[in-house]
Amino acid sequence: MIPLAARFAKATPSPLFVIAQRVRAMTAAGVDVIPLEQGETDYNTPAHVTRAAHDFASSERVLYTNVDGMPALKQAIADRYALDNGLAYDLDEVSVGAGASQVIFNAFAVTLSPGDEVIVPTPAWTVFGLAVRANRGKPVFVASSPERGFRISPSELDAAITDRTRWLIINSPSNPSGAMYGPEDLIALSQVLRAHPHVAILSDDLYEHQVYDDRPFVNIVNVAPDLKDRTLVVSGVSKSYAMTGWRIGWGAGPRELVTAMRTYQAPASSSPSTIGQIAAHAALTGPQDHLVHRRSSLQARRDAIVDGLGTVTGISCRTPQGAFYVYPQVGGLIGRTAPDGARLADDTAVAGYLLDAAHVAAVPGSAFGLSPHLRMSYAVSVERLEEACDRIRLAVEKLL
Repeated sequence: MIPLAARFAKATPSPLFVIAQRVRAMTAAGVDVIPLEQGETDYNTPAHVTRAAHDFASSERVLYTNVDGMPALKQAIADRYALDNGLAYDLDEVSVGAGASQVIFNAFAVTLSPGDEVIVPTPAWTVFGLAVRANRGKPVFVASSPERGFRISPSELDAAITDRTRWLIINSPSNPSGAMYGPEDLIALSQVLRAHPHVAILSDDLYEHQVYDDRPFVNIVNVAPDLKDRTLVVSGVSKSYAMTGWRIGWGAGPRELVTAMRTYQAPASSSPSTIGQIAAHAALTGPQDHLVHRRSSLQARRDAIVDGLGTVTGISCRTPQGAFYVYPQVGGLIGRTAPDGARLADDTAVAGYLLDAAHVAAVPGSAFGLSPHLRMSYAVSVERLEEACDRIRLAVEKLL
């Protein structure tokens, strides 16, 4: 037996993985499961993107590229930041990896020493805490609440900062809550951060194109340009361009950090997929009109699931401002009993009951660090969302 490092010895599978595995098994057995646990939409990758990748693979030798991305793709990323976000980056301030997850991991790998702290507002994407721990850091989870719109306050941020704090993570719009930090929120947080110059900011903007109700998207660099030299802006093509499987993400930030990330990535994975990079380049430089159409479609889906869950006794659901998830509170179901006599002790039990009784898959809030909630994706059709809510309502009515 090969012994594991202490930080991995007690590692357990992610609840997202466990639920996805159950959904696949049930589906293979012929069960009609409505999969609201997924973190990807049912849209296709734009045709011109797939075509560009196919044409390249058919006519060119598919070779390695620069370790952290081909110059043409970096230029396309820099151009999009300039055009869409009003942010200027040179090519050596951009690092391309195999998805946003790798970029985040790389950043922590080259900046964290054992015991260094990273502030993670919860509910939070599971990768944040895992990446911090894997790099011998300590995630400091700061809980938000539905009443505060799932956003942490300046005073909560200030109270969480210590001499060991190295990063603050801002994920807006958020996975799993769909919450957004508006300009006023970010200005208030930036005032705290100015008093703590040893704290860097990781701005996860992966859902920047899934913003609803005509809200503008801004990140902290837009409202506080003086913090740019200690901010890593992370994004990718996975969500906006329906390209989760192409595995291309990037980070834009200080040159010294990006250089270190490139050095680390060389032995970790070498260059990202060349075909994926060609596809990402086509996505960023090609037509962008699908972003508007899909945003409108997702907003209609959001409204359908919020309205549907609003008819279920014991479930309370805020209307998210972005991303494609709702994060309903299920405290009204905790302590109730299923028809088979099983007591719903927590949101994990609620998620399990809904999967068994309603054949609707959701992820318990405990996976994201804030209970009692469920994360449900609305990246399926309105008809399926309405059916899911009907199934949930009938299943809840059977509880004692």
